[in-house]
This record gives sequence, structure tokens and C-alpha cells, in this order.
Amino acid sequence: MPDRLDRTLIVMPAFNEEATVAAVIAEVHAALPTVAVLVVDDGSTDRTAEEARAAGALVARFPFNMGVGGAMRLGFQYAVENHYEAVVQVDADGQHDPTGVPALVAALDDADIVIGARFAGQGDYEVRGPRKWAMRLLSSVLSRITGAKLDDTTSGFKASGPRAIAMFAQNYPAEYLGDTVEALVIAARGHLRVTQLPVSMRPRSGGTPSHNPVKSAVYLGRAFLALVVALLRPRAANKETSTA
Repeated sequence: MPDRLDRTLIVMPAFNEEATVAAVIAEVHAALPTVAVLVVDDGSTDRTAEEARAAGALVARFPFNMGVGGAMRLGFQYAVENHYEAVVQVDADGQHDPTGVPALVAALDDADIVIGARFAGQGDYEVRGPRKWAMRLLSSVLSRITGAKLDDTTSGFKASGPRAIAMFAQNYPAEYLGDTVEALVIAARGHLRVTQLPVSMRPRSGGTPSHNPVKSAVYLGRAFLALVVALLRPRAANKETSTA
């Protein structure tokens, strides 16, 4: 495991997270001193990039907002170019506990993608209303598609091994929810093994939540639109990944 962690890259998408990003990077470095951290500043209009660089992270900057999918695709490309064996996505808002990273990386011995599941029996994270219904239904459908029992298919706390890194560096969706929903469909079509581990989720330590009650009200429709798009997208678009 120490050797695997030495070749692990934390990719941290960040959009206007100047209030939290430095503290999150410091926590990652304290818990995982051998792990590299790449912050992808996703078109921020504040000092996110400056705070991340001062905290000791590698920093890449987009001139405008590309979304989490675009940020992660850049992270996977960087991982391929620099021969990392594992990529772990960690949010810049402090919700993901970096002490959970070693377990996610260790689980890559038997899987290509390991999802840190918020609803799999650990912690007390909870969502309500349409967003909760959407998550449950998405998990049911995507469990069938991937052939694995998945309780939290929209979690952003996940690890990817070498086969997934190679696949996603070429073909990682940037559309809304594509980084979770469509990415799992792409993984299933590429015969990647997907599993989950229970994790605890913490409250944001600052910044602005990406979902508010109004956005949650339309989450259900948008989530399933993303799933339909993923399923209807021609397999030919993913043919280069099928042999990964």
C-alpha cells in the first residue's frame, strides 16, 4: 500500500473555493504525505488558484468553467502523462475525509473504480425529497448496468485504477452529471470492474453549496436526462476505450 500511495494522484476540482481549498490541501498532506495533489481551478473568479498553490498543490487553471467532468478529464490526462497508478477525486469544500483514501486505493486491487458510498451504512449523511428519489433510482439502474451493488452512484469521492485512468483520459464526459452517471455507463461498456466502500461525508467547511432547494427540485429530471443521454450515446464514440 505505501508504494501504491506513492503513485496516487489526488485530483481536486475547485470552483470559487478560496475559503476552503488551502485547509483541505493541508489536511490531505497531513494524512497522506506521499500523495500528490493537483487542484484544477475550474474558471474561478476568486483566489482559489493562489490559495491552492500557496498550500503546496500543483495547480492547473481553466479560463472558464468547464464543470467537474472537464476538470477530472484533465486530471486523468495528467496522471497518464506522469505515470500515476491511482487517481482519487476529492472535493475542495472539505466534505471528503482524506483518511478514507487509503481504503479506496487498497480496494483497487480487486476493482478498476471504487466509489466512496455515502449511503452504504457509515455516517449519517442524508438527502431528502426529489434528489433522494433520483439517487435511489439511479443507483438501482446503474447497479444493473455495471453488475455491481451500488448505493451512491453520484458520489464524487472515488478512486480509479490504471485501466480506468487510461480510459477516462481519452473519454470522460463533461456534461452535467456526466462525471458520475455517464462515466459509470462508459466504464461498464469498457468492461471495467466497479465496486463501492462505505464512507462518511462531512458538512461543507465553507463556500457555496452546489445544490439549493430550487436546484434540488429539478434534480430528478436532469439526472435521468443524463442517464438517457449516456445510454443513447453511440458505442462507437467509446470504441477506443473498450480494449483498455
